[in-house]
Amino acid sequence: MRDLGLSWFSVDVNIYAYALCILAGIVAAVLLTHYRLTRRGAEPWIVLDIALFAVPFGIIGGRIYHVLTHPNDYFFEGADLLATLRIWEGGMAIFGALLGGAVGAWIGCRVTGVRFTAFADALAPGLLLAQAFGRLGNWFNQELFGLPTDAPWGLEIDRPNPAIPVGLPDDTLFHPTFLYEIIWNLAGVAVLLLLDARLRVQWGKLLGAYLIWYGVGRSVFETIRLDPSELFLGVRVNVWAAWGAVLLGLIIVLVQRRRHTGDEPSPYRPGREWDPSAGVDSDDVYSDSDDDGNGAAESGARAGSPSATSGAGATP
Repeated sequence: MRDLGLSWFSVDVNIYAYALCILAGIVAAVLLTHYRLTRRGAEPWIVLDIALFAVPFGIIGGRIYHVLTHPNDYFFEGADLLATLRIWEGGMAIFGALLGGAVGAWIGCRVTGVRFTAFADALAPGLLLAQAFGRLGNWFNQELFGLPTDAPWGLEIDRPNPAIPVGLPDDTLFHPTFLYEIIWNLAGVAVLLLLDARLRVQWGKLLGAYLIWYGVGRSVFETIRLDPSELFLGVRVNVWAAWGAVLLGLIIVLVQRRRHTGDEPSPYRPGREWDPSAGVDSDDVYSDSDDDGNGAAESGARAGSPSATSGAGATP
């Protein structure tokens, strides 16, 4: 566990590097999604309204999934059950975060009127970017590394570490699986952005491409990790989840290709479109040459007077 100890007004503050990486990832995803969504014509920073629901649901879902898939780490005789809540100590499962975040994003989209598919496609590259930041936190925590290796890029892990098998020499190096995933995720960001730029991938199909890309990579990296995991039919649970992500992504792409052959008409649902000119009641514009806006104000007053509304050009 790596933390940055600070003394601030005689108060000791522990800032955990893992938590900072998670927060940096969230910020990066929000900024990229904001840029992509506003380019589609959405209200600037509407992503923040949706994030108010998606981020907390994602964090809760990610933590619950991690705890449930690592029960031996949290539920044993004499265990401190409060450890299940200490997320800053590590333990966030992306598959749980995706499930919880999807629920939160759907709620946020219902509140704001944004199409869920439009938001999901705008978010897809940002998800991979956020995950790359999150994996950097695994290095600070010295966790989720892989099998022993003689490769030049082998990782030295501090001892003691419960994930290291008993009997290995102290100079053993390990596969930096989180580094592999960082590289894979960043490559995925570039691939998704290129796909969208060339093909205008909409109606949730870019989200499907994200699930395929991440699922393929994770299914490989997961098989060489040393951290304990629940098994189903002899296969790690997260490998099954990765295969499920690939299958779901393929279904989304194929179904949406059949259902929607054209472009999305708007990032908003029908009847919920954002009107940039809403609230502007007059074509008159105040300028620096007007003293306190008197010119425009007088024009508006003339437009509202009886003499101004009578005559050939008046609207009945």
